[in-house]
Amino acid sequence: MFSFLKKKDELPAAAPPAAVPPTSWTERLKSGLSRTRAALNTPLTELFSRGRIDDELLDDLESTLLMADCGVEATTWLLAELKTAVKQDKLDTPAQLRDALSERLETLLTPLEQALDAGTHQPCIIMIAGVNGAGKTTSIGKLAKYFQSQGKSVLLAAGDTFRAAAREQLVAWGERNNVTVIAQESGDPAAVVFDAISAARARGIDIVLADTAGRLPTQLHLMEEIAKVRRVIQKADASGPHEVLLVLDANIGQNAIAQVKSFDKAIGVTGLIVTKLDGTAKGGVLAAIARQCPKPVRFIGVGEGIDDLQPFVAREFVAALFGK
Repeated sequence: MFSFLKKKDELPAAAPPAAVPPTSWTERLKSGLSRTRAALNTPLTELFSRGRIDDELLDDLESTLLMADCGVEATTWLLAELKTAVKQDKLDTPAQLRDALSERLETLLTPLEQALDAGTHQPCIIMIAGVNGAGKTTSIGKLAKYFQSQGKSVLLAAGDTFRAAAREQLVAWGERNNVTVIAQESGDPAAVVFDAISAARARGIDIVLADTAGRLPTQLHLMEEIAKVRRVIQKADASGPHEVLLVLDANIGQNAIAQVKSFDKAIGVTGLIVTKLDGTAKGGVLAAIARQCPKPVRFIGVGEGIDDLQPFVAREFVAALFGK
């Protein structure tokens, strides 16, 4: 049987979150990227403390970018751009090269900056996928809060029926955000999502956030099951899903590229959520994504707080990365 978990007057009151000093998103982003910044800036500081730009400096810069998980293609592009800048703009100090690197990285990442438009359909059906442990269910809870802050009504579909903890976790987020969660003890995740869309349409809900079971891209038979969820969404709403978000854990580095390509083939990924940027020194993976599989990065996450998932803005990201 389906369970329709409704508003907070029908649920136990959620414990209030612990009080934390209020900080701006810019401050939280800068703090969250501190590990990547240290991994990138410590060698860069040493490189750029040299008296002049030479081939040895550029070679060492290449190694630094690769260690930050920018990937071979993005690193090659950045180095080529910098070498051109050195000649054309007559750069002659490492400090100038540092500024040029910051500018080129922003240029590389800016095409990924495409905001999610959830106002084109009602309900707007957002299907969310990712491997177990990427932060998928937590991201759904944070997205619910984000859309509520924009005045949208939200319904959650607990489509990860294979992992009981995922359903319970989503129910907890529903309580915390005071939104309806449609769940099922076990069974077909596609049926849960179908029912959620029907309920959202009947209640005039703006956004449906549909969780799906975690999948490894190598598990082809299980990837087919998630593709089935997408087909069922299309049966419930011929125009849906209106967004297919893949949640990526930044800690996995270059493996993110393989995940994007595999999930895109199975379900047609339209955007990315990159989580746990605060727990890794590999934030350069966004540069790799920009060159190898340039899907829009809709949101990035840099913490556990409910407001620590925000739209990706390339200028903000690069500024935080370089400590500006």
